[in-house]
Amino acid sequence: MIPAYVPNPVAVIVGGGTPIDLGKHYRDGRRVLGDGKTYRGLFGGILGGILVGILLIWIEGMLGFSIHTLLSVVLLASGALIGDLVKSFFKRRLNKKRGEKWLIADQYDLVAGAFAMVALFDLPWLTAHVTLAVALWIIIATPLLHRGANIIGYLAGMKDVPW
Repeated sequence: MIPAYVPNPVAVIVGGGTPIDLGKHYRDGRRVLGDGKTYRGLFGGILGGILVGILLIWIEGMLGFSIHTLLSVVLLASGALIGDLVKSFFKRRLNKKRGEKWLIADQYDLVAGAFAMVALFDLPWLTAHVTLAVALWIIIATPLLHRGANIIGYLAGMKDVPW
C-alpha cells in the first residue's frame, strides 16, 4: 500500500495552482471539487507514489522477492488520488467545506480508489497479494497513518487542520 499512501501527502506538498475543476460549479451551485484539488497536486502526488513504488520494486529485487510490479504501482498511486477526487466530489455535494472532517471517507478514500483501480486493471495482482490478513492490516493501519501524516502536515504549516 505504500505507493497508495504516498500520493496524498506529496500532493499537499507540491500542490497549488490551477484547480482541476477550473473553478466550475456543478448543477447544485457548489464547486465540482474545490480549490484544494489541483493539477500540480494530482500529477505530483501520482508521480511521488510511482517513484516510491519503483524504489520498492528495486529493494524487493535486491532482497530476492517480488510483490510490486510497475502496473500495480501506477494503479495504486493513481487510484489513491482518484479515490480522493471522488470523495471530494461527494463532499461538495453534501455541502461540506474544504478541510471539514468526514469520518471514514477521509481515511479510506485512498484505499477504495487504489483497490478499485487495481481490481479493474490488474485483478490477478490484487487477489495474489491482498489476502484477508493484509486487508485487515490495511483497515487498521490506514486511519493511524492518515492521522499521523495530517498532524505532521498541520505542524509543518502545510495543512489548515490536523485531520
